[in-house]
Amino acid sequence: MAAIGKTSTQLALRDPDIRLMLRVRNDEAGAFEELVELYQHRLIGVMHHLVGNAEEAEDLAQEVFLRVYRARQKYRPRAKFSTWLFTIANNLALNHLRARSRRPVVPLAVNDSGPLGPRPAEQLVRDQAAQPVHRLQQQELAALVQQAIQGLNERQRAAVILNKFEDMNYAEIAEVMGLTTKAVKSLLSRARMNLRAALQAYVCMDGEVVPEGTASDDDE
Repeated sequence: MAAIGKTSTQLALRDPDIRLMLRVRNDEAGAFEELVELYQHRLIGVMHHLVGNAEEAEDLAQEVFLRVYRARQKYRPRAKFSTWLFTIANNLALNHLRARSRRPVVPLAVNDSGPLGPRPAEQLVRDQAAQPVHRLQQQELAALVQQAIQGLNERQRAAVILNKFEDMNYAEIAEVMGLTTKAVKSLLSRARMNLRAALQAYVCMDGEVVPEGTASDDDE
């Protein structure tokens, strides 16, 4: 117990969000509202990409915050706060998808960006096409990328969203998804291959179409 306490203290010193959650745990006035304000846009954005529906994303984000509030008295920091929060979010999204008979595809416009920067669709466009895209306008391409993301299986999509939207590394994604770091690396590699295959007719590098199965620096 002493070791856990020491680890919790060290984490709290490094992570201001943990300190905020500890204030929530202590029922400090205004702390929970501050936490919601800090994370709600990020959480809704991730949920939107995971479940493909804006209204459902907002409902699920609200449910995540409700679960956080209900669990506040039992909260013990053992990882970054964002990792703990998105573990709850990922599990809730997966349960929601599995309970739904079919998954709708909802393309997002390029200008649908959160306060922390581009949505994953936009970011992937930038990652895959360093040179200007001549075949399609960026808005059209972003919609195609979003459709390609929705075409991934649940685990690949979750790994891509956490990596591109929340900038999580392999270890953090592994903790959120309950996988090994090696499994996450494999998931992301397969997801990138699937995205390239879906987009190879549209994404160009140096004026040429990217061949299917071509490895990128990120796959190393």
